[in-house]
Amino acid sequence: MDQDETQTIRKFGEDLVAAALAGDAKTARGLTDFFVFGHHIDEGIPYWERAVEAGDAFSAFTLARYRKIRGDRAEAERLYRLAADRDAGCAYGLGVLLQEDDDPEAARWFQEGWDMGRLDCKIELGKLLAAEGKPAEAAAFLMQDTGLGDIAVFRWVQLFEGVRETFDGIAAALDAAEAAGDGDAAVAALEPLQDMDNEFKNYPGLATEAEGYLRRASALSPVALVDHAILLERLPGDRWPEVRDLLLRSHEAGYAGAAFVLGLFNEERGELAEAERWYTTAAEAGHRGGRRKLADLCLRQRRFDEAEASLGLLDPEDDDIADRLGLLAALREEGEPSPEEDLRRLPELRARAEAGDVQASFEYGRLLYDWGGGTARWAVRWYEPAALAGDAAAADGLSGLYDALGDPSRRDRWKRVAAEAGDLDACYAMAWLSEYHHDYQEAERWFVRAAADGSALRAMMAGKALAQRGAYEEAEPYLRKAWEEGRDEAFGTETAGYLGLVLNRTGRHEEAVELLTLAAATWREDVRSRYGSDDLQMLARMLRPEEELEAAEQALAAR
Repeated sequence: MDQDETQTIRKFGEDLVAAALAGDAKTARGLTDFFVFGHHIDEGIPYWERAVEAGDAFSAFTLARYRKIRGDRAEAERLYRLAADRDAGCAYGLGVLLQEDDDPEAARWFQEGWDMGRLDCKIELGKLLAAEGKPAEAAAFLMQDTGLGDIAVFRWVQLFEGVRETFDGIAAALDAAEAAGDGDAAVAALEPLQDMDNEFKNYPGLATEAEGYLRRASALSPVALVDHAILLERLPGDRWPEVRDLLLRSHEAGYAGAAFVLGLFNEERGELAEAERWYTTAAEAGHRGGRRKLADLCLRQRRFDEAEASLGLLDPEDDDIADRLGLLAALREEGEPSPEEDLRRLPELRARAEAGDVQASFEYGRLLYDWGGGTARWAVRWYEPAALAGDAAAADGLSGLYDALGDPSRRDRWKRVAAEAGDLDACYAMAWLSEYHHDYQEAERWFVRAAADGSALRAMMAGKALAQRGAYEEAEPYLRKAWEEGRDEAFGTETAGYLGLVLNRTGRHEEAVELLTLAAATWREDVRSRYGSDDLQMLARMLRPEEELEAAEQALAAR
């Protein structure tokens, strides 16, 4: 950063603080935008801190946002709370932060924000109504006082009205099935519920009404008991005793599919012995899926003769069965599995985990999740102790579980824990996350850390980030490494461009011309096409190799 830019930043910062002290919110906001859109977040932080002390709400909102992005959620919450009762942005930010932590206080701040006229707070309140199982009320609330500019609410209104229409259709179909005493028709009436997994996940209160329909159908068909169990098992929380009871009732009523689902849910939970018992029961009743899952379970446990016997009961012309027989033959030839794939270790690992060994707990959960048929939802509790104890791999794995569960907030929090503990893949992910939030200074730091893995791609990303900041001498070693080791890779053109930029800006124009000529020839197809056209900030920062080439050629001509 040159002296003129440093002086400009100092002047704008001091003007920002002066505006905050004078209560001039409009000027303070404009000066804050200078730091945000100029990507001077590090430089803006001390001025925002002083402006917050002077009572400026937008500075509190901005600083809270970056504290949250950079991982300090406690400080972000404190900052939001400073102005949440008088600033709609802070009220919304606080509501979102609390909601990510499942704190019911979020509703209060969304209401505060809507009282101050912030539309996305209204939308969040509508979603909370739907989450309580009130889709019609949610739609009606969102439509209240809606103006022409409030198009954002209509997506949600349509969703919640659609849920209401679906439920009304199910109720009518069940009325007809009950009048006819038709169990098949009752099960058919429930089919729309199978397409509502996202609605039940995001708005769990909707399940209460759905359960009522399932209970009605269950009086006519044991199949509906299984449908009810599946709904409960997919909801947040753990209602396993109810789930198991419903499945046992269906099984006792003679429905073979219930045993299969009992096997499936036990396998997802990591209870492999119980899963095998129920798959065997389903297989003995002729259930095709039970036979296939029993074979898979035996196959993963290297019980090859049992797996082959189960597969022998299935159609050998079926492509899936042929694939499994091929895998069985390959595994027999392979010999002993690696410890990371050996399910025979599970009992010993579980005993150690339950005795408090956090590393054994992680190994147990990872083995179940990767090879044992366990799901992310039930693996979390086994990964968490080691992650909390500071194990980088466990933290990164836990981040992956939350990604699979569709929980981006917890995914990113654990990815940061892994990165801060030294996981270089996690550092790379954090760099991209920071770029997504346009926090380019933070992204640069993560890219540089990630480049310690020695890869040419990460060296290019670190060098590019440094070059975009104007730190040309720091960028050169990274970009040279990337060019020497990765010029023929997909990122080779981009590397040539940024190394050419660095060389041109440090006076080595002849070498720069050669590289920039290469980059300019295929930049559009090799580089520009891989980036979205809607991220204007990213596009503004991107190198224009033709312009840099022209500047390098002019510098040579002027010698």
